[in-house]
Amino acid sequence: MHIAGFRHRLLSRAPSAGTFLKTPAFQLIEVLAQSELDFVCLDAEHAPLDRSAIDACCAMGRALDFPVLVRVGDGSPREILQAMDCGAVGVVVPHVDSAAKAAEVARAARFGKGGRGFAGSTRWAGYATQSMPDLLARSQAETVVMAQIEEPEGVEACEAIAATDGIDALFVGPADLSVGYGHDTQTSDDLMQALDRVGKAAKAAGKAYVSWVANAQKAKEWSAYGMSCFFISSEHAWMRAGATAEARGVHEIGSD
Repeated sequence: MHIAGFRHRLLSRAPSAGTFLKTPAFQLIEVLAQSELDFVCLDAEHAPLDRSAIDACCAMGRALDFPVLVRVGDGSPREILQAMDCGAVGVVVPHVDSAAKAAEVARAARFGKGGRGFAGSTRWAGYATQSMPDLLARSQAETVVMAQIEEPEGVEACEAIAATDGIDALFVGPADLSVGYGHDTQTSDDLMQALDRVGKAAKAAGKAYVSWVANAQKAKEWSAYGMSCFFISSEHAWMRAGATAEARGVHEIGSD
């Protein structure tokens, strides 16, 4: 998948696999771009990715034509503007629990009155090599905005959030939702009912449906709710699992 076609693929509901990147190192973008992942998402909400690290990672993604999203620390215009100017293909915005908040987020991610400040000299804009009409069109056609539904209030408002212009996908946060419903596992009826309701809202509005999953097996299970885009674990879990598997193989030598 390439950057220019990422939003189209997302909205077409073609199966897409990505992961959260929590280590502030652009070299990991190089490595993951060699995989069969469709995208990565820099986790600036829960990991130590400052603007400099986001800038370097997005630069590598642009150089390799590999889609890089940023989960911003919050939905403020400043956070969204910085991620987009660095060259992110889009943003994942946490804790969107109302249509009003969704509208603010969508406006902040794209050019227009009250929205993203126009600057033609950024990486995303090609460092002053593209015309204003072209950039305005790209802002509408390329930029992806995912609204995270992480509270019960967001589930209650999911139909209105999905119907909000400029929101491209609903992203259910299963861990936060489970905690919000008072549970300590991700297997409750409350969560399953939320997954079903948000999925129906996304489908009715023609938006993509996204979630975090631990593995491909869970992705297959939850695809029954209409999900097609999955953030699978993170590089932390993959490194640990790979290292553990190989270490165990060595430790078992001579144990028979």
